[in-house]
Amino acid sequence: MSEQRVEAVERALSLIEAFSAQETELSLAQLHEATGLYKSTILRLAGSLERYGYLVRKPSGNYRIGPSLWRLGSLYSRSFELGDLIRPELKVLVGATRETASFYVQEGHDRVCLYRENSPEALRFHLDEGARLPMERGASAHILRAFGPDQPADLQHLRETGFCETDSERSPQIAAIAVPVFGEHRTLRGALALSGPSFRFEESERLAALKLLQSAAERLRGQ
Repeated sequence: MSEQRVEAVERALSLIEAFSAQETELSLAQLHEATGLYKSTILRLAGSLERYGYLVRKPSGNYRIGPSLWRLGSLYSRSFELGDLIRPELKVLVGATRETASFYVQEGHDRVCLYRENSPEALRFHLDEGARLPMERGASAHILRAFGPDQPADLQHLRETGFCETDSERSPQIAAIAVPVFGEHRTLRGALALSGPSFRFEESERLAALKLLQSAAERLRGQ
């Protein structure tokens, strides 16, 4: 990854990164608190982001995410030709297990939740499509690292077993199990995972779900 940085661009991106599923609308004061930027700087950067449709300023003066990000997100998602095949598989997994099913890909130093079907249960592990998570922890993260281009030696056991399960590793009281999804010539396309509360998604349930994950991954192989 290039070490070249453009400070103004990073500041502008920090404004966009301040928004989340819980914080869909932010005031100038909230943006200042989230980014640490001067309010005058925020106003200047936000003005540019508005002109290109990345932010929208409401009559109240608060900001929300603009339509350009939705457009880019849609383009990103459509760039993966597996999308039309993965979503039905996620629905099947959720229907069979009642836990949350996800498909992750690696982007730089992070993993991205590209597709997701949430559990119908009231108590569940919620995550939005497009969310970026670290590569150091989590079942799908280990799978992406184990079967990715670098293939570290300490994850050889995952390459031998073909799956990874975790319990309370990244998030307290959340358990998960993941398998790799390959394309042609065994090129890794992503990680297919199921996750749920540890008290409900116990080891026996995870191992039972493993067969479903492996079957789904096999159907997606080379598609």
